[in-house]
Amino acid sequence: MTAPAPARRLATNAVALALSAVFLFPVYWMVATSFKRETQVLTRDPVFLFTPTFEHYGTATGVELFWTYVRNSLVVTLGAVLLALLVALAAAFALARMEFRGRRAMVLAVMTAQMAPWEILIIVMYLNARDLSMLNSLGTLTLVYFVMALPFTIWTLRGFIAAVPKELEESAMIDGCDRPQAFRRVIFPLLAPGLMATSLFGFILAWNEYAMVLVLNKSPDAGTLPLWLTRFQTNFGNDWGATMAASSLFTVPVLIVFLLLQRRVTGGLTAGAVKG
Repeated sequence: MTAPAPARRLATNAVALALSAVFLFPVYWMVATSFKRETQVLTRDPVFLFTPTFEHYGTATGVELFWTYVRNSLVVTLGAVLLALLVALAAAFALARMEFRGRRAMVLAVMTAQMAPWEILIIVMYLNARDLSMLNSLGTLTLVYFVMALPFTIWTLRGFIAAVPKELEESAMIDGCDRPQAFRRVIFPLLAPGLMATSLFGFILAWNEYAMVLVLNKSPDAGTLPLWLTRFQTNFGNDWGATMAASSLFTVPVLIVFLLLQRRVTGGLTAGAVKG
């Protein structure tokens, strides 16, 4: 005997709320700790009510080269995302609309590249960058992140393009558009959910990536925020308030991007993954 619909809905909502609380509490505690005074951080009993202070954020942003790392992270992340979108649009259109020899092999290669762990290529990438004198370069790091984000971007956008009826494109071409114009006027406006979903994925991937920058960019002024955060924890290991402030600052850009794109992200991920 199944439970009534209102009871099932109530149980589902209760489980969702409980899981949300479990996953969100560490984030809340990190942010809350960043606003506490040092005496309130190192206490036996947790402090939930307190007067906020910004002294820990002053400590975090006052670390040497902090703003340099912010600039570097924004440059390589935005550069990698834009490059991945441009290349993936062309590749996804070719895979979804054109018939050519090796098409299936290319699709398989994209899937394989998406599943392969990039950490196994760190040594090869380091040796190539060293031989080409490309170490400690933001351009090199941007290219690496671009390559890492490209397979997922191609695969998702291919699903969206394949879901657009060919008749719409053919009608535009009958009305006088050539293929690039038909793509720009008919297909491209329908790709907004996929573009936003893949942009968010690429942004998070490049913003959080640590292993590549640790190996490829050892120069202090060529690092990014993940590297800064680990060095900050090393230098200020006992200053938990400042460490939590630094961690909170690190998450702010991802949170802003997600809030801007959230309406399109869920539909983009599901639609692009199952269509085509």
